[in-house]
Order: sequence, then structure tokens, then C-alpha cells
Amino acid sequence: MDEMTEVRELRAHVPVPDRARLAPGRARLTEAVRARETRHALWRRREFAVVAVVAAVTAVAVAATLLVGGKGAGRTVHPAATPSVRYKGVSAAEFLRQAADAVQAQPERAAPTAKQWIYIKSAQEPLEKSRRFMGDQESWIRFDGSAMASRMGNEPLDISKMHLENGAEGDDRSAREMYRVLVALPADGTGTLKALRERNAIADSKELSQARNDYFEIRVLLSADVMPAKGLASLYRALALVPGGKVTDHLVKTAAGRRVIAVDYSRGKNPRSGKSMADQLLIDPQTYQVVGMRIVAGDGKVLGGDSLIATAVVNRAGDRG
Repeated sequence: MDEMTEVRELRAHVPVPDRARLAPGRARLTEAVRARETRHALWRRREFAVVAVVAAVTAVAVAATLLVGGKGAGRTVHPAATPSVRYKGVSAAEFLRQAADAVQAQPERAAPTAKQWIYIKSAQEPLEKSRRFMGDQESWIRFDGSAMASRMGNEPLDISKMHLENGAEGDDRSAREMYRVLVALPADGTGTLKALRERNAIADSKELSQARNDYFEIRVLLSADVMPAKGLASLYRALALVPGGKVTDHLVKTAAGRRVIAVDYSRGKNPRSGKSMADQLLIDPQTYQVVGMRIVAGDGKVLGGDSLIATAVVNRAGDRG
């Protein structure tokens, strides 16, 4: 992995200084819509030839929740009450296989239409005192990647045109492109790993082992804005074959107020402090959907990331489902 990618990953919670932030009045648009910039830094402009479409992969986002629904009103996903669950002695592979089975048993819903919007309300990790005053982040992005919108507090809705499909804006891809990639993944973990390696949607680093390259690719795919149940199950089964995961033996609390299962993967030592760091996948213990990603220090301190509060598929920017 090159130095620039390492820097981007280390500062995954910092807004990307792209052109959207350079325009007056839009400085916060990218922060609200794309807090999951890790996926942007990693995704390469390569064709992921499945179902005869160009492929893709943020969010979070954060947020690889099951954002699917039919025509008309969207379906909102809110945090559910969670029991006191302990996972002492459960390996990451065992947990991920169980999660895959649970996810695959969920009903698959139709994908959003091209003109529908994906609404995401998220909280920045860690939840700082200054952010409590600012409020939570709300964003909307069209399924076809042609526009995005955000609103901070009582400010007017800010809509910006985009052109994410077919590599029109570099590393970004639309939620529709990503959805097509995910539904085409093989059902088994071995088949999914083979497909990801062959298509090399995220360029492998010669400096990393195959296992680490596999992990980075799966991690990025888990940040998809719209996650079909079949695709999530495939990613879980593939990740179960990648060594290095560790399940926290108790539920942890996110900045969004959820109590979730945390699965850690080491990312080595901070080059400045020398302290160990880890990626932490945040998974809802009832739905087994990914509801956030963050970076934690060896002592458990949260260094950055974001977590989901609510999400929905809606018909217009500004709607909340």
C-alpha cells in the first residue's frame, strides 16, 4: 500500500478536500455526504465486469445497511433495543458465518429506482462536545449517482449535481453500480474471494500479503450505501476466511447511541505515536447489518469514523422516510 493511501486511512474521519468543499456554501456538503471517504481513496478506476456493468465501491459509512424498498415511500431503519450480549470465546470466523446465515435468511427487497434517494443520518466517531452543538449529519444521494444533498441544522437543503457512474468522477461510483456488483457475488466465501481477486476491483498492494489485500477490499465493499442481503452474506463468508479478526466479548456503544457487536482487525502501529491501532466493524446484534466503521487505539480509544443513526430510501431529497 502506498504512503498516500496510508495517510488517507489514518485520517479517514477527516473530510476529503475535494472540489465540493471549495465552493462557497458547500464546505460542509462533502463532510455530510461522504464521511466514509476511505472507500473513495481505495476504489480504483477499474472495470468490475459482473452483470455486464462497471463496478464500484464508503459508507461510515458507514453504512452498509439494507437500504432497499419498492416504489413509493422509503423504509426507515432506526436503532433497535439490544439485549446484553457477550461473545467471550467466539471467534471472528464463527461469528461472521453465523451472521451470514442470519442475513441471508432475511427477505430480499427490490433495489431502489434510479431516481430515488438514499437518506442517511449519521454521527461522527468519537462524539465530540463540539459536534453535540452542531447536531448530527444528514445527507441524501441519488441511487444513480447524479446528485447529492445535505442539510445542517435549520439551514436550507443544499443539492449538488454529480456524475458518478462509469468512472465519470474518478474513484467514486454510484450506489446503483455498487448494488449490481454485490448482488452478483458468489454465495460462498471461497468463491467470493476468488471473484474479488480475479476482478481486482481494488488494486492489490505488492507490499501486503494476499490476506491483507483481501481484507482491505472486503472492508471497502462493506461500506456500500445500499447493501443487498445476498451480497452482505457473501462478504461475511469471505471475511470469515481472512485471518486476524477478533470479536469484542461485549457490546460497545457508538456515537449514534447503538449498542453493537465490534469486530476488530489490526492495522498496525501509528507511525507517529507507535501505538497499535485497529479497524472496528460495528454490527447490529439483531439485524447483523454493518452500522458503522471506526478506528480504535490499542487502549480502546476511538480515533475516528462514523456510525449510523437512521436511513431510508425516499423519493425526494429532504425526505426522511
